[in-house]
Amino acid sequence: MKRRVWAGAIALVLSSRMAVSQQEQAIPDAPKPQVPALNTVVPGSGTTAPSTSATAPAATPAADAFQPPVGSALPSSPAPVQTPSPAAQPGDQPEPDSDFKPYFIRSTVNFVEVPFTVKDNKGKLVPGLTWRDVRIYENNVRQKMLVFTSDPFPLSVALVIDQSMSNSDMNKVNNSLGALQGAFTAYDEVAVFTYNNTPKKQTDFTAGQSARLSAVVEQSKTSGRDQMFYDAGSAMSQNIMINNGADSHTNPLVNGNHGQGGVSGQQNVPREVHPLNDAILAAAQAVVKAGKGRRRVVYVISDGKEYGSVAKSKDVIKYLQTNKIAVYATLVGDSSVTGLGFVEKLHLPLMMRDNILPVYANATGGEIVASYRQKEIENSFAEITKEVRTQYTVGYNTTAFGLGETKMRKIEVKVLRPNLQVIAKEGYYPSSSEIHVRGNLQDPATPATTPQP
Repeated sequence: MKRRVWAGAIALVLSSRMAVSQQEQAIPDAPKPQVPALNTVVPGSGTTAPSTSATAPAATPAADAFQPPVGSALPSSPAPVQTPSPAAQPGDQPEPDSDFKPYFIRSTVNFVEVPFTVKDNKGKLVPGLTWRDVRIYENNVRQKMLVFTSDPFPLSVALVIDQSMSNSDMNKVNNSLGALQGAFTAYDEVAVFTYNNTPKKQTDFTAGQSARLSAVVEQSKTSGRDQMFYDAGSAMSQNIMINNGADSHTNPLVNGNHGQGGVSGQQNVPREVHPLNDAILAAAQAVVKAGKGRRRVVYVISDGKEYGSVAKSKDVIKYLQTNKIAVYATLVGDSSVTGLGFVEKLHLPLMMRDNILPVYANATGGEIVASYRQKEIENSFAEITKEVRTQYTVGYNTTAFGLGETKMRKIEVKVLRPNLQVIAKEGYYPSSSEIHVRGNLQDPATPATTPQP
């Protein structure tokens, strides 16, 4: 009995296994992916051969396909792209289109940006002006204002430190330079230039709060120059004459020129070199590389004396006005005192200018802060940077960027409120660097190469 039960159980298990194996064999295999032959697909055509039957039924559009409304037309498709024929062999190249020519679009950027400062009769900054209070004129013609803002701009400042000043003035500047870096923010960038007999770049642009700027400013401190005196009537300035000039000798202790005069009463007037023009030009050439959206400033700390520069002031001013650069200055020394610096207004040919900085500031829309004492010098740093940040800015399109336009365009900003002073640049020169060449052979953001002034 037991053998029969075991035999029936074994037969039942075997039959179930056979049924499962038959079901597994009945499941069909998944289809294999169809790999198209390489180098046989022609651009613009499908992977299947087109039907050659003339009576092939037209394809029925899908129910959800886009159907244009009645009375409208689909936009015209672009011109077909030239492709090689289906019979072309792999590796063959299509023949170039003989009618294809590169296109160039020459666009002139005629937008003029004019920053300006407004002060009241007490010399304080005037906030809260709107575009309704401002009028902008170019060559006495009112312009349509496209931009008006009072938002601050990050600064790109080329700092110029005069090392040709006297010992006393240089000592005041050295003691106040510690407060200079506090006038800048982390968004500003500053380059440092110094000049004595020639300009010298101490560092390229670095962050306004960087340790590098602090170290370079500290290294820019110097003792200055000893002042040169000339007195033709003083006995101490003459050679010692014996026997009415028949015999003469020189005492170096009492004659600063060591007998070079030769004849009684004749002296060589010492000439001091103060290449302020060259220093401003070198700083301007550096700041002109600043990126867009930044305020370009040349900031000078000097007594304003100019003599011995290779560059002429009028040429430097033209360069500044062409490249949207403003000159600000902290004026030190005797020229900073009212009444002592009046001689520069009576400049004589071949003589040194006592203060040329007002010429630069007035032409470029900058300003000068006269600081005779050390505390005034320290305060002037923050005062000037604050004024630059709180400037108003207007912009308009001009027609001055015509072919061959080289004349200066006069600018005047008027505020429709009484007893206010507007400080803005006198004008600008159309710059050929504003012209860009765009096309399929150049990067759209690449400007045309033009000689630098």
